[in-house]
Amino acid sequence: MPYVSRSTDSKIDGLFEQPQPGTAEEFLLDDDPAVIAFMTVSPKVSSVSARQFRLMLRRSGLLDAVKAWVAQQDGETQDAFEYSGTFVKDSPMMAAGFAAMGFASQQIDQFFAAAASL
Repeated sequence: MPYVSRSTDSKIDGLFEQPQPGTAEEFLLDDDPAVIAFMTVSPKVSSVSARQFRLMLRRSGLLDAVKAWVAQQDGETQDAFEYSGTFVKDSPMMAAGFAAMGFASQQIDQFFAAAASL
C-alpha cells in the first residue's frame, strides 16, 4: 500500500510502502492518478554496473565502436573500461567516450536510464 509523506507546507516529501513515523501520511490507491504520476517520475541514473553498461552498448550496436575507441586511449582508460565494476555517468572517461560517440547530454541520460533497467 503506498503512502505519501507530506511536509508541513503540504508538499509531497516521498512515497513509501509503509507509514513513516513523525510525518503526516495519507494512503493512496494504486490507481490514483497522483500516485501514478509521482511514481513515473524516475530519478536520473548516475551509475550502472559493468554488466548493464556493456549489455546496453551491445543492444545499441555501439560495443565494437566503443572498444575501438578504448583501444586508442591511455592504459588507465583501457584498464577502467576492462575492469571497472561500475560505470559512473559523470566520470571524465564517460564524458570523453560519449563525446567521441557524438552523444548529447539527453542521450547520455537516456542511455544510462535504459542500462539501469537491464
